[in-house]
Amino acid sequence: MIQYWLTRILLSPFSLLYGLGIALRNSLYGTKLLRSISFSVPVISVGNLSIGGAGKTPHIEYLIELLRPYINVAVLSRGYKRKSKGFKIVNAQDQVRDAGDEPLQYRRKYQDIAVAVSESRATGIPELIKYFPAAQCVLLDDAFQHRSVQPGLNILLTEYDLPFTEDYLLPVGRLRENRSGAQRADVIVVSKCPETIAPELREAMTQAIDPQGHQLVLFSKYSYFSPYAIFNPSERISLEEDTAVLLLCAIAASEYLESYVSEQVSEVITYKFEDHHYFTDRDLSTLQRSFENRVEKNKIILTTEKDAVRLWEHRSFIQHHHLPVYVLPIKVDFLDQDGVIFDKLAKDYLLNMKV
Repeated sequence: MIQYWLTRILLSPFSLLYGLGIALRNSLYGTKLLRSISFSVPVISVGNLSIGGAGKTPHIEYLIELLRPYINVAVLSRGYKRKSKGFKIVNAQDQVRDAGDEPLQYRRKYQDIAVAVSESRATGIPELIKYFPAAQCVLLDDAFQHRSVQPGLNILLTEYDLPFTEDYLLPVGRLRENRSGAQRADVIVVSKCPETIAPELREAMTQAIDPQGHQLVLFSKYSYFSPYAIFNPSERISLEEDTAVLLLCAIAASEYLESYVSEQVSEVITYKFEDHHYFTDRDLSTLQRSFENRVEKNKIILTTEKDAVRLWEHRSFIQHHHLPVYVLPIKVDFLDQDGVIFDKLAKDYLLNMKV
């Protein structure tokens, strides 16, 4: 504990300098010395104040499934950790290194939507519209700090177990900007909640967030479904009590996932890597040896949908060694009546959008 606090004290000057830089940048936008661009096409942004783990990808997918039955949806992402540069249309046959794992996941999962990557959202949106003029809404993935674009609907996510109200600026904590940045959001979604939340706890969290008059605070959770074979999605299994699971994950915050899997099976052995980690042959060889050394009759390798996109590059290895790799699908559900409120908010924005 002493070492923990000593580390925070030593890092606090760096957090102060970082915070001053972010505050200066935001003040330039606030005084209009730097200007945000608005577009005639509806733009919905999903982001967070912290460095990953709040559930942006599942919430983007929630919006895709909510809106695509009615309009043509497009997604624009930075394509974090991709090796390519500039604007790029994402195709299902692309390599992860060229497109990024999350954009490629969207493209492969939803064949009827347009997906693109660009470091600059301000130039990426016009390029995307040029290639897909039928697009009627652009979803911006992880764009809360990208002030160059003014979204019509700004959604901020914050984790239930570590809300931004209890976090600190980098490098002491995980915040990418000051807590006051939350005031730019139209709706704040507390993500990764338990199945139920006592009304008094929900009220306490809402008061801690201290929403402005124009803001809503809603609560969401994950729902998990039967795992499917990574190379044959039609093959599904159930997680049984006598199953041993080797959980392979390279996501920002895996605690919520680990907790769920642990409740379903006899044992979970987690192989955890940094977010967006590119798996190597050595990683797969280690996993193979560990799997083969397990004595349980019922044993599988389980991973996330995002990690599965990166594992596709090792398809030959996985198939050659007959590794039973399964993917655990998830989707976002809102607590109580919050889903009705959120859906109406998104649809009303689109209906009231003035071109």
